[in-house]
Amino acid sequence: MKATIFFLYLMCGFYGMAQMDCILGVGGRDNDAIIKVFELTEEQQENLKNWSAEVKIRNDVFKEKAKYLMKQNEESSPEVLIEVSKKYQSYIDSMANNVRLIDKRLLGTFSQAQYDRYLKLCSQLTLRPIYIYRSVDEN
Repeated sequence: MKATIFFLYLMCGFYGMAQMDCILGVGGRDNDAIIKVFELTEEQQENLKNWSAEVKIRNDVFKEKAKYLMKQNEESSPEVLIEVSKKYQSYIDSMANNVRLIDKRLLGTFSQAQYDRYLKLCSQLTLRPIYIYRSVDEN
């Protein structure tokens, strides 16, 4: 029982640290909010729909791996749980990286006004925005 509580505490600590980036959460429950807040065009909405499906498929693989890992180590010793938590964290990190990658794709399609709105919201929430490098049109 102590090992399980320790493991959950460890996971909560890792999850809390991952909240520093200002993510849109493409593929989550808030796609409609993303559409409304950023006033996405039809093309952007289609991209959002496709990329949401992509991130869901990518992350479902890691969720299944994590479930299997947890099931496999239900009765493990604290020492083993420490090692398991590292592997579990790698799955969580991979899922977070997938979300960030897809968010970055969507942000790359934003107009300057949409991106400025995103930066303003991130600033208000004191979160680190995902920066998109755009080439400057010199004409």
